[in-house]
Amino acid sequence: MAGRTSATGQVSLTTTIVEEVGKRVVGQDAMLERLLVGLLCGGHILLEGVPGLAKTLAVRSLAETIRTSFQRIQFTPDLLPADIIGTMVFDQRTGEFRAKRGPLFANIVLADEINRAPAKVQAALLEAMQEKQVTIGGETHRLDEPFLVLATQNPIEHEGTYPLPEAQLDRFMLKVHVGYPSRDEEKEILWRMAGGRMPEVAAVTDPEDILTLRGAVADLYMDQKIVDYIVDLVRATREPQALGLAEIKPLIAWGASPRASIYLAQAARAHAYLRGRAYVVPEDVKAMAPDVLRHRVLLTFEAEAEDVTSDGIIARVLDALDAP
Repeated sequence: MAGRTSATGQVSLTTTIVEEVGKRVVGQDAMLERLLVGLLCGGHILLEGVPGLAKTLAVRSLAETIRTSFQRIQFTPDLLPADIIGTMVFDQRTGEFRAKRGPLFANIVLADEINRAPAKVQAALLEAMQEKQVTIGGETHRLDEPFLVLATQNPIEHEGTYPLPEAQLDRFMLKVHVGYPSRDEEKEILWRMAGGRMPEVAAVTDPEDILTLRGAVADLYMDQKIVDYIVDLVRATREPQALGLAEIKPLIAWGASPRASIYLAQAARAHAYLRGRAYVVPEDVKAMAPDVLRHRVLLTFEAEAEDVTSDGIIARVLDALDAP
């Protein structure tokens, strides 16, 4: 399927991917779209939601649909960096040590309950996310492209967990809140599961096509006014008083960094692309801003005492900032 270049054909391909994953996953349209945004931008995603919301099923189905290798790593307190990266083993036939690759060597890696592993393991994973390579026994090994890490964490269970430091959270392009299905969607889930058989999904593309799509997304037109809008939006999380929002300044400990501007521009391009447009509009920026910014806007104790959330801060900034 490589070589598909027309915009219509490419958008049709992403639609087909969503339809195939939808054979198994009922609802969760917002999550599926964010997974595609991450895939099209090469950005890693942190999925936050209670167990049982089809996060693992969605990721596994996506990997099958795009013909990529998939590994699921269950993070636990006793996990070691070598358990995910790999280690050197002695080969009795050759009398030499060789690298035994760990589960991180896959196109799509699901890091389940990432906050249950100690900091050393988290750091090993996040270094691989940043550098797209790992070191085993002094040898550097490049990770296959596309390489995408989708991490999950449970927002309500904190016992025995190791919260991700802010610097490591910042390496995730998106933080996506996964919610409960609607009543009708939950009924549909029951009907589908009544037979006890998992629907099959078809492989409709391959890694080479995904890399081609990434190039198309990166080339999407973005007007200078949209660039200014993104920069002003991100800067407003650091200097809200410039928008006349001086009252929220004491609620923000740290605003989003310039990395957020880069990710927001990429995500807005992917959002526009998924809607069949060859250009970015302000609505694309507004749609992706909460997912890009919510883990980058750090609140003060005063904000927590008043039950103010980062999503609430972002919403106020979006309302106050005039779109082009």
